[in-house]
Amino acid sequence: MPDHGEIRQVRASQGADSQVRVFGVPPADGAGPRDIVDGFLEAMTADDPQLETARKYLTDDAAKSWKPGSGITITSGGLTWVPVQTEKDPEGPRFKLTGKKLATVDERSAYQPNTAGGNYDEYLQLVKDKAGQWRIATPPAGLVLSESDFQRIFKPVNKYYFSGSTLVADPVYVRQRTDPDSRMDPLAQTVKSLLSGPSKWLGPVVASSFPTGTELREGTKSLTYDSQNGQNTLRVPLNERADNVAQPQCQKMAAQLFYTARDLTASRLDRVEVLRSDKSSLCGVTEAAASAQAGRPASPRFQYYVDKQDGKLVRMQLRTDDDQQDRAEPVPGPLGTAGSGFRVSAAAVAHDERRAAVLSEDGRGMYVVSLTTAGAMPDPVQSSKAGRLTAPSWDARGDVWVADQDPAAPALWLVPGGTAKPVKVDVAGLDGGRITALRVSSDGVRIALLVTKDGGRKNLYIGRIERPEHHTAAGSGVSVRELRPGAPQMAEVTAMTWAPRGRLLVVGRESGGVVQARYVLSDGSTVAAGLPGATGLTAVAASEDETKPVVAHSADDGIVWLPPGAQWRTVAAGGLAPVYPG
Repeated sequence: MPDHGEIRQVRASQGADSQVRVFGVPPADGAGPRDIVDGFLEAMTADDPQLETARKYLTDDAAKSWKPGSGITITSGGLTWVPVQTEKDPEGPRFKLTGKKLATVDERSAYQPNTAGGNYDEYLQLVKDKAGQWRIATPPAGLVLSESDFQRIFKPVNKYYFSGSTLVADPVYVRQRTDPDSRMDPLAQTVKSLLSGPSKWLGPVVASSFPTGTELREGTKSLTYDSQNGQNTLRVPLNERADNVAQPQCQKMAAQLFYTARDLTASRLDRVEVLRSDKSSLCGVTEAAASAQAGRPASPRFQYYVDKQDGKLVRMQLRTDDDQQDRAEPVPGPLGTAGSGFRVSAAAVAHDERRAAVLSEDGRGMYVVSLTTAGAMPDPVQSSKAGRLTAPSWDARGDVWVADQDPAAPALWLVPGGTAKPVKVDVAGLDGGRITALRVSSDGVRIALLVTKDGGRKNLYIGRIERPEHHTAAGSGVSVRELRPGAPQMAEVTAMTWAPRGRLLVVGRESGGVVQARYVLSDGSTVAAGLPGATGLTAVAASEDETKPVVAHSADDGIVWLPPGAQWRTVAAGGLAPVYPG
């Protein structure tokens, strides 16, 4: 370390190459067993082709059979290891690797938080090779990385599949740089993962438009944009499996590719072209055509909240272009009628903004009310006998979801079409927990649940919504399966909402930390971005349209909003329970 000299300013590079790269050091001649173990663990984090340096620490047979691409184990705080056999033992030295298991990434690049608890334990058996050098004969099945190494090497991306006519984001992790095993760049890695099919968790409720066996054309290692006529075009060559697909199917394939690729480069993507195995054009889509295929809800016209003073549901248009905001107005229909005497405690607005599901002031009755025509308040469509209902949520099909918090009979209910007889939804894996808040994703295949258990602590779970299509009765057979932690790094979650690109915006605190608002992926992994200055928030709402501001309720300031690239601003000091349609 230098102990003297002048101090000079250093300007860090802003280019992509500023990222730290790691190259392993091959084993030294005559290296002892401990050095071999240390060197191998370091070499697993390297960027060299085929992880050749890491393989040099293995026996010849182990080097040939080791498949680092078969999966990744992520540990919190790194690994420790201790010898369990010495060099004098007949079988050679043996070392036990131990670490706190945080998550795994499977062969389809899908992230899975470790919900079972416990540690990662692995044994490395060392033997001497023909040259008398110590080598590892039993390496781990895949890669084992610390959390910091994993975040340095891999990045989250979304690939997209269809649920009916709607595109659904399926988050996976790919290498930030060229993959040492396949030699593919990040975009090619992501497209390869897209073609291999959805993650195991999402697979039961989505489908791919690509024919079975479709892969990138042999030898394709890189995919880049081609700029012609002012358009950035991505051309994706496929193998012969896709050569003869019909145009409607090809259009859906191209839409999957468009949404998968659009977030992976800094340049705007204008068009995706699908190529046959002979590199001739099969079809193409522009951004507008891909959007038409995606089946996404329209951009909301209003934000909604409850006026604290009179208990009315009101709406407001926020314009971010000129820093002006429209004045709040009562919603049309019975909920905005003066003198009706009905006070709203919470609300959800349908995606088409023609109806609202609202709770009565005591929270025991849910009403579905028109926002287009006047009239009397209808009868409640769902009631709780001895508890409160959660704030409701609409899915893209026009169904309403709500949970009853009755201690004697807690349940999740679905109201098909907002008017049919409520159907009780089976939720697997609640384990005695009680649902205290819920939000259905705009794609209609995931539901976020705040579940209270363990002495009153609220934890976030994400479940998969399954809808057996052979059931004829409206809503029958709908269930929520495979609950998994939505924010396992947080000790408690107090509010949440779905955000663009399949993410959740979560308000909560880490153990020993302060309350903050952070984005998490639907697989439970954390996205680094958080909301600046997000303190004192008790409710939050976001739109799929990223140009719309985040809207929240602050205990000190009422309804506040955060437009892209700006600061928080108070818009309604007397407002509660902000929501976007959904």
